[in-house]
Amino acid sequence: MKYPAISNQLFKKNREKVLRQLPSNAIAVVHSNDQMPRNGDLFFPFRQHSDLFYLTGIEQEKTILVLLPGAKNEDEKAVLFIIEPKPEIETWEGKKLSKTQAQEISGITQIEFEHTFHILFAKILQQHNVVYLNKNENPRLQTFVKSRDERFKRIIRKRFPEKQIERLAPILTECRLRKEPEEIGLITKACDITTKAFVSTIPHVKPGMYEYEIEALLTKHFLEHGASGHAFEPIIASGTNSCYLHYTKNSNTIQNDSIVLMDFGAEYANYASDATRVIPTSKTFTTRQKQVYNAVLRVLRQTTQKIHAGTTILEYQEHTKLCVQEELLQLGLLTSHDIMHQLHGKPAYLKYFMHGVSHFIGIDTHDVGSKDVILEPGMVVSCEPGIYIANEGIGIRLENDILITNTGNINLLESMPIEIEEIEDLRNSLT
Repeated sequence: MKYPAISNQLFKKNREKVLRQLPSNAIAVVHSNDQMPRNGDLFFPFRQHSDLFYLTGIEQEKTILVLLPGAKNEDEKAVLFIIEPKPEIETWEGKKLSKTQAQEISGITQIEFEHTFHILFAKILQQHNVVYLNKNENPRLQTFVKSRDERFKRIIRKRFPEKQIERLAPILTECRLRKEPEEIGLITKACDITTKAFVSTIPHVKPGMYEYEIEALLTKHFLEHGASGHAFEPIIASGTNSCYLHYTKNSNTIQNDSIVLMDFGAEYANYASDATRVIPTSKTFTTRQKQVYNAVLRVLRQTTQKIHAGTTILEYQEHTKLCVQEELLQLGLLTSHDIMHQLHGKPAYLKYFMHGVSHFIGIDTHDVGSKDVILEPGMVVSCEPGIYIANEGIGIRLENDILITNTGNINLLESMPIEIEEIEDLRNSLT
C-alpha cells in the first residue's frame, strides 16, 4: 500500500448504501479481478476490481465479498473471503493479509479463507431465493475474456438452477455516482499529484526528445508523490499525433515549432484524475496555435459554466457543440454555407470535434454513470472540448475535473496552468 490507510468507515458506508437497496431475501456476491497473464509464467500488475475495492478496501487477489441484507445483526451482513496466508506463497510473493488485517481494512467482522467459499456459500444460499451477481456493464467495454463474476454466474446457473439471478451493477452504479467526502479527498489528491507532475515536467521538454521521455518524467513524479502510477495509458501526442484521439504509442520525436497534447492523470488510492494540457515544443506558441488554443479555452470555460446540479452531460454537450461551431467559423475552418448545407445527423463541426465533452470520474477514469444522469452534489465529471485540424498538425484538447456541489462547481485542477501565458512561462522557467 503506497498511501495512508483509508478509514474503514468509508467502506462501511458504501456497503450500507448497497445493502439498503437489496431485498431481505437476497444475497449479493462480488469478486476480485483475476491476475491477468502477460506471457510465459508472468502476470500484468494486479489492479483490484473497482466494485470490490469500493465495498471493502481490499487490494488482494482471490477475494470474494458476500452481502446478506436480511441478517439480523449488522456484523453478519457481510462475509469476506481472502487467501489463506501460507509460508510457501509468502516466500515468493510476500505477506498476504491476515484475518485481523482484513478486518481492520474493510470493517468486516466475518472473515473466512477463500478455499472454504464454495462450501459456505452453498449453505448460505439454501436460505435465500435471490442472488445478485455483479458484471462490468460499461457500454464501451470490449472484451473476450470472462471475468470471475461472469464465470461464477455460470456456476450458479448450473448448480442452483432454481435460484433467481438479478443484476447488481445498476445498484452499484447508483451508489458509486455520488462520492463520499473521503472519496472526493482522494480524487483531489490525485489531481494535486497530477498538477505537480505537470509543473515539474514541462520545463524539461525540448525538441529532439521522444514522446515517451515526457511520459517517463510524469511517471517519475507520480511515484515520488505517492501515486500508484497512471490512472490510464497516457497520451503524449506531438504534431499530427495530437489529432489522433487515443494515440498512446508515445514513440515519435518532438519537432521544433510544434505542440504536444498531454492527456494524463495520476491514480491515488485507486481513485483517478484526468487532465489534458497542450504545450508548445518551442518556448512559445505560434500565432495559429494560439488562435486554436484560445478558441478551445473559451469553449472549456463556456461549457464549465453549464455544469451544475440538475443538468445532464447530454444537455451541456449540446451547448458545447454550438460553442465549437462558432469558434470554427471564427477560425475560418467552417463557413455559414457549410452549416446551412450540413446533412441531418452529420453536422459540419464533426470534422474538427468528434468526441463527447464529459464523463464521470471516480475509481474508474471513465467512471460509472450514463450521460443522461441528472447531476447531483458529490458527482465528479470531466470537461474536455477540443478542436483537431489534421492538415495543420494542430490538435488542441483541454480538460479539467469538475466537482458538483450545492453552490456550483469546483475545478479540481484549478491550480494546473492552462492560460497561454502560464504555459509559456513554465516552458521558459529553466532558461
